[in-house]
Amino acid sequence: MSKRAVLEVIALGAEDAAAAQAGGADRLELVTDMAADGLTPAVSTVAAIRSAVDISLRVMLRLSDGFGAGDVSRVVRAARELRDAGAEEFVLGFLDADGTVDLSAVERVVEVLDGCRWTFHRAIDHAADRNALRKQLDGLPGLDTYLTAGSAAGVDDGLPTLLAEAARRGEPGYEQRLLVGGGLRLEHVPRLLAAGVDGFHIGGAARPQGWDRPVSAPAVARWRKALDGD
Repeated sequence: MSKRAVLEVIALGAEDAAAAQAGGADRLELVTDMAADGLTPAVSTVAAIRSAVDISLRVMLRLSDGFGAGDVSRVVRAARELRDAGAEEFVLGFLDADGTVDLSAVERVVEVLDGCRWTFHRAIDHAADRNALRKQLDGLPGLDTYLTAGSAAGVDDGLPTLLAEAARRGEPGYEQRLLVGGGLRLEHVPRLLAAGVDGFHIGGAARPQGWDRPVSAPAVARWRKALDGD
């Protein structure tokens, strides 16, 4: 591959961010409250992380556990506050009760992002129909990435789906980067790279001592080395 694969690491604060950058991360996903699988961080936290590192930051727009949008006006308000504070990239994704994409909620938030690049997160792994979701979102401004394990159960189960979607890259609804995360392990990397996957997302794998300890720069460096084929 002519361009190296993107390594995105979850960061909860400035200490995480600095360690992830030192280990070779290209980008950070900024969240709070991993007990709820990652919610929108405070503006002050985003500002502190922005001051600590110079790599790309994608900020989560998710105010409660689950994949429903909840009060969309609150999400829109959070997005506007983060934009006003200088955030330039985001992560979001909403489903309705029957597992289809909540297009009106997504569109309302994306409108406030005003062309900023964003990732549709692992809500896709809980969708009733992944292909239909991609087709419905196709053409939305700024959407350049899907964060997915290929399955709600994780990469072990989702690998066949990931490989099939990688093979469709460039088709309508499949132009976006596949950012693989969710139970991702180093042994998955060679097969995914060989299939042309060029985005990898880690959270717990960057924290060998658990979520109550900060990101480990050496752990991130092991992933950087694997992605670079060293």
